[in-house]
Amino acid sequence: MAIPILLIAGALGAGKTTLINRLLSEPNGRRIAAVVNDFGAINIDAALLASVSDDVINLKNGCVCCSLLGDLLTTLSTILRRDPPPDGIVIETSGVSNPAEIVRTLLDPVIWREAALETVISVVDAEALADRPVVAEDGLWQAQVAAADFVALSKTDLVGPDETARARAAVRRHVPVHAIHDMVDGRLPPELLFAGEPGRARPVPGLAPGGPSHAFTTVSWTSDVPLAMGAFQAVIGRHGSALVRAKGFVTFAERPADRMLFQLVGRRATIGRAPVGRGQGLLTQLVFIARQGMLDETDLIASLETCRGDRNGMMAGERGAIGDG
Repeated sequence: MAIPILLIAGALGAGKTTLINRLLSEPNGRRIAAVVNDFGAINIDAALLASVSDDVINLKNGCVCCSLLGDLLTTLSTILRRDPPPDGIVIETSGVSNPAEIVRTLLDPVIWREAALETVISVVDAEALADRPVVAEDGLWQAQVAAADFVALSKTDLVGPDETARARAAVRRHVPVHAIHDMVDGRLPPELLFAGEPGRARPVPGLAPGGPSHAFTTVSWTSDVPLAMGAFQAVIGRHGSALVRAKGFVTFAERPADRMLFQLVGRRATIGRAPVGRGQGLLTQLVFIARQGMLDETDLIASLETCRGDRNGMMAGERGAIGDG
C-alpha cells in the first residue's frame, strides 16, 4: 500500500508543532517521517521536533505550497527510497501558507500511488478565535479551514464553554459539524490520523490523560465477488455524512482486472489503482469508522451487500429477478 501522508495546516501559533510533537513522541508503533516548514531562514519547528525524533526533515526560507514545492517532492522521493520506508509521513505547512496547492499536487495519480494523501488537518486556535472573532474573516484562515478534512480545535482547555462554543460556530460556517474535533496538548484520536491497512488490528480508543474522550465505531466488510460501481458510489453517498473515514481495497465488476484503493476522509473520497502486490486475497476489503451512535451499522452492511455484482455491473438481486422471469 502507498505510504500515507498526513498534511497539517493552520495559522501561526495555532498548535501544529504541538500536534506533530505528540505524533512523534507517541507514534503507536509507526515509523513516522516529519517534513516541517517555517517561513523564515531559521526553522524553529524543526529544531523543536528534533528533540523527540531524529526523523525530521527541514524545508526552510519559503512556503511549502509555492516556492518550496519542488523541494518537497524531492524530499518525498528521498523518503520513499528509504529501507525500510516509514509507515507514515507528516507534512507541516507554514502558518502563512494556503495548503490548497500542495493538496492538488499530492493528489496527482503518479504521486498518490506511492505516497497517498490520507488526511488534511487544519489546526484552529480556539483561544485566539474567541478573543478576536475577526480572525475568521481572514481569507487565508478561511482557505486553511476549507482545505481540511478535519479541524482540530486547539487550546479549548484555556477558554470557557461559551468561548469554545463561539469558536466552534465560527468554524462551522466553513466545515461540517462532524469535522470539528477538540485537541488538548496535541492529542487527537488516532482514527483521525492514519487509518491503517484494512484488516489490521486497531487499538480500542480510550481517554488520553488530560485530553477529550472520543468513542468510535469500526465496521469491517469483505466480499469475494466484484462490486457494481454505481451501487457502491450510491452507498457511499448515502452513508458518507456519518463516516469519519473509510479505507480499503475494492474490485469493481466493470473493471474486474483492476484492484482499486478506496479512501474517504471527511468530505474527500478518492479511488485509484492499488499498488502492485497490495490488497491480495479477497476482492474487496473495507473498513468504516464513525463516531459512536452516528452510523446505522446494520443498514450500512445491508446496503453493501446489494453492491455485489457481475462483470456487467448487474447486482445479485437483479440477476435473480431476471432469472425468475
